[in-house]
Amino acid sequence: MEQLIPTINKLQDVFNTVGREYIQLPQIVVTGTQSSGKSSVLESLVGRDFLPRGTGIVTRRPLILQLIHTDPDSEGGEVEYGKFLHLGDQRFTDFLEIRDEIQRETDRVSGTNKGISSEPISLKIFSPHVLNLTLVDTPGITKVPIGDQPADIEKQMRELVLSYTKNPNCLILAVSPANQDLATSEALKLAKYVDSQGNRTLCVCTKLDLMDRGTDAMDALMGRVVPVKLGIIGVVNRSQHDINSNKPIQTAIKDEMLFFQRKYPSLVGKCGTIYLARVLNKLLIHHIKECLPELKTRINVMIAQYQTVLATYGEPVDEKGPQLLQTITKFASTYCDTIEGTAKDIQTAELCGGARICYIFHETFGRTLSSVDPLEGLSTTDILTAIRNATGPRPALFVPEIAFELLVKRQIQRLQDPSVRCVELVYDELQRIIQHCGRHIRDLNRFVKLHDKIVEVVTALLRTRLQPTNQMVEHLISIELAYINTNHPDFIGGATVVSDWMQRETNQRRRNRQHVGEGKVSRTVRFTASSVVFLPRL
Repeated sequence: MEQLIPTINKLQDVFNTVGREYIQLPQIVVTGTQSSGKSSVLESLVGRDFLPRGTGIVTRRPLILQLIHTDPDSEGGEVEYGKFLHLGDQRFTDFLEIRDEIQRETDRVSGTNKGISSEPISLKIFSPHVLNLTLVDTPGITKVPIGDQPADIEKQMRELVLSYTKNPNCLILAVSPANQDLATSEALKLAKYVDSQGNRTLCVCTKLDLMDRGTDAMDALMGRVVPVKLGIIGVVNRSQHDINSNKPIQTAIKDEMLFFQRKYPSLVGKCGTIYLARVLNKLLIHHIKECLPELKTRINVMIAQYQTVLATYGEPVDEKGPQLLQTITKFASTYCDTIEGTAKDIQTAELCGGARICYIFHETFGRTLSSVDPLEGLSTTDILTAIRNATGPRPALFVPEIAFELLVKRQIQRLQDPSVRCVELVYDELQRIIQHCGRHIRDLNRFVKLHDKIVEVVTALLRTRLQPTNQMVEHLISIELAYINTNHPDFIGGATVVSDWMQRETNQRRRNRQHVGEGKVSRTVRFTASSVVFLPRL
């Protein structure tokens, strides 16, 4: 059973390496307010000074601490050392260097001005003097922001701690100082929030030696103030004076036992750092045993899932160069075939590729141009005003060309927006073809990174050609604006207008003469008829 914790530690290392926790692993999460003594408790469990010290908030990133017991009788088993996950196999035999590395790694991510981060630091400590444990030291809960901390630091701290304690497979080690009322403990309050039944919460009562004279923590340690199912264990850490004077932790543990023998003789066997380490080890092993069936089932399901995914990747590629060239060539061919309409998998649900581009040009763009009214926004008043402005103080006998070109260019300019929109639609379709080709090439589904890189390169290439294409369309419009070709057969020039007008006038006169002849005959008939009507009776 002692191998359960190292096995869980290996899984923890895997998840920390990939940057995602797929399974909620059993571990002990240490919570407490700022300066409640969390770091001192951890150092007492290790028996070494290795955590950063200072005023205010010091722990600004979660620290995943894996304590691994080594056999002192084995070769090198008596040597104590630490290893960081982000540094690989590099060993630190000097625990002051471990402290400096924790500080450097914290500053690298969280900054040097009291900032916090949820990205954990993973540290393994190998020693013959520790029991197998996995602990997560979370930043102390604070309420007032300082330095670079945001205004909602209390909310962020709470969410960070809850992200670990809400794991149903974790044990919660709530650290509370004895010189404060246990009923107002922020650590127990957070533990109660996620563990309402208290089945996985253990309380550690610190600073028993700093209580007011004449008072004791007997009621709190016996669970009469706040009952805790897994128990309340009292510890006495080193004072700041002891830390400054480099008092050895082993000496501090001996003084701790003397303190309990003197102040709490009835609780000597159930208090102290040594007892706390044994209880944590026992609880963690028992908790892992309870979670083991579910963990095993979950791991087996994940193995089956990822073996299926792995099988879809095919056999290993021996010659990468030819395979890469073949895949890229196949993608290029499929892309061209989709545009030309010669692809093997022709869709029937919707237009795609070259067919859709054709639809964009002839239907969407063509219908838009047909719907453009040449005289829209051009009133008679605008025309007359332009003519008068072009003639200046002289009355106009003919329509000035300047006024004509001004009005025509303004209408031609309206064709630019539909043309640019057509370019955007074609660009979007060319991008859709990239995704379409990627889905239908097996090798690209097999090599995900190659697929992403090809998509990135082709998309970037299309993006680089979008601006020149828009400029070409703008240049075409500018060419039309620069020269109004009045000699075009479809253009009705001034001579044609005059000729048409004269022809209409001639036809109108001819019709008028015919009407005049018909009118004389009509008037004669009407006069005769009226004479007959108005003849006096005889």
